[in-house]
Amino acid sequence: MKNNKRIGERKKRSIGSRANQPDLGYYFIITDTEETEQNYIKGLKDSIPQTLSRRLVIKVLKTSTVKLVQEALSCAASHPQYGEIWIIFDRDQVKNFDYIIKQAEMSGIKVGWSNPCIEIWFNSYFGKIPPYQTSVECCSKFSEKYLHETNQKYKKSDPKIYQNLCSYGNESKAIEIAEKRLLQYERDGITKPSDMCPCTTVYKLIKEIKSKI
Repeated sequence: MKNNKRIGERKKRSIGSRANQPDLGYYFIITDTEETEQNYIKGLKDSIPQTLSRRLVIKVLKTSTVKLVQEALSCAASHPQYGEIWIIFDRDQVKNFDYIIKQAEMSGIKVGWSNPCIEIWFNSYFGKIPPYQTSVECCSKFSEKYLHETNQKYKKSDPKIYQNLCSYGNESKAIEIAEKRLLQYERDGITKPSDMCPCTTVYKLIKEIKSKI
């Protein structure tokens, strides 16, 4: 009887151990920029604890906007080990913004879009999503905000952008702010991403990865 009891206890501990392990996977993230999005995502990757980094692999591939979905589908076919394929891009001057998003979603590709640009997502780290309507205005005003909050000049080429946003801002609050903004548009019956300005879904990628680590 004592032996049976010990065996049962060992099984329970084993099951509990597996249940507590994070469900990590492989991410292939495709963007149309050479600097900002890539630096941000690479910073996210570098923030992953070393004990988990081998179980969560993020690769970033740069391509042109019009080829984002095509490249994503090609990666999905060529790299079946990557369970999550994402495209990250801004509206900015993209003419087929809504079509690209719809095409990606219909193909099983997840999308982290920003309207008008990713700096609108960066703003949320500092407490709010301002009503900026153009990329020029958004980048300019965010640069001012970034300087005020960090005492550093904002550069799209800064490899520490993710680290600084987390250090001087609040990522958990940023996710909450961005999520509420998207839900508000949906409650108001606004469903086209191009009509959701300002808004972003980049938070979905960050939320998903952080929930696993």
